[in-house]
Amino acid sequence: MDAIDVLTNLGKLKAYFQPIFSADEHIVIAYEISGKLINNEELICLNSFVYDEDIPEEYRVDVEHRIFDLSLSQLVEEPKDFDIYLPCNANLLILDYGESYFDIIKKYIPEEELGRIVLVISEHNFKGEFRQLNNIIRYFQTYGMKIAINQVGSESHWEYIKMLSPNILKLNIEQLSYQSWGEQNDLFTSLGKLARKIGANMLFEGIDSVHQLQFAWKNGGRYYQGKYLAGIHTGTIQPELLKNSFKESCQQFITAEKRLLEENYNALKILQNILEKSVQRVKPSSKSTDHLLALAKELDAYSFRLYICDEEGFQTSPNIMRIDKKWHIQEEAVNKNWSWRPYFLKTIIEMRNDQSGVFSDLYSDIDTGEMTRTFSIPINGNEYLFIDISYEYLYKHTILK
Repeated sequence: MDAIDVLTNLGKLKAYFQPIFSADEHIVIAYEISGKLINNEELICLNSFVYDEDIPEEYRVDVEHRIFDLSLSQLVEEPKDFDIYLPCNANLLILDYGESYFDIIKKYIPEEELGRIVLVISEHNFKGEFRQLNNIIRYFQTYGMKIAINQVGSESHWEYIKMLSPNILKLNIEQLSYQSWGEQNDLFTSLGKLARKIGANMLFEGIDSVHQLQFAWKNGGRYYQGKYLAGIHTGTIQPELLKNSFKESCQQFITAEKRLLEENYNALKILQNILEKSVQRVKPSSKSTDHLLALAKELDAYSFRLYICDEEGFQTSPNIMRIDKKWHIQEEAVNKNWSWRPYFLKTIIEMRNDQSGVFSDLYSDIDTGEMTRTFSIPINGNEYLFIDISYEYLYKHTILK
């Protein structure tokens, strides 16, 4: 349907609602509204209409208003034990500073219940002044309404998201396959850190399979939405409809994750024991390159580089680096300072006080591009040995995390 057909057939508009489930209660805790037109028994979603900039703004605003009005008029008759997600085009919202949208909300939702309202906006296609949008959002939030940022991902402007201080980040994983988990891990790990930093919950939408549900659970999602759980309906559903099956799925996720964490913990302990015994036996120091080289050869199956630093981060030994299956001494590394690296000084303090070895998280090596984890251990009063573990070993023993 073209724009004229939509506008002349708004009498056929129907409101639809998609349930949103919670990870902590395993019940429906919210519904997201949408509007569809019935045309010759075909349902036409109006999401693209309100973002089509070839259509005059006043027509698109009218359609969003009608969707709000129709949806809220139906939901107001339901029990008041769920939140209501209201998607809107932020470029249209700011035209009258959100007043017309707010008027529709207040028409159906009393002020003491406005905490049930979640305004869903997309920041990456907003073309106006962000400070103006931020002021509008702040105004809504003073009434207790919550804000969700839609379609958060690699194209998002994280500085704008931080400015808006949303309550919820919506992440779409509809296209995520089981095979692509590894490729997406870094992005979702970063988004999880962003959510924790700004105090937002993560909502994973587009969940069409149990694998996607598990991915959402594993990556810190508190809320879930998608056809695998419940599709879009013209009405609400029983809040506890999936409570038992949802709980069973989560129990399976928990069991699998505990097993993986246990295996990971044991594998790291075994590796740490091997490394510490070798260090104790060889007793490397920056005064003896031969001892450091001997240790490297002993750890050939585990490491690709060893070096020693003092507690200020200055390297006091050469690199002992494995290149083409042979160990090389790189004298040029002496006196380089690594204190600028994230967590370096924190790790030094931890080792100095605990007098024990520490594994880093997985990261990409600057020189080789190889994914690695570094094992650090104090070797005397002022020196610390760093052993970079090969990706081959980490992958083989499933201790990448």
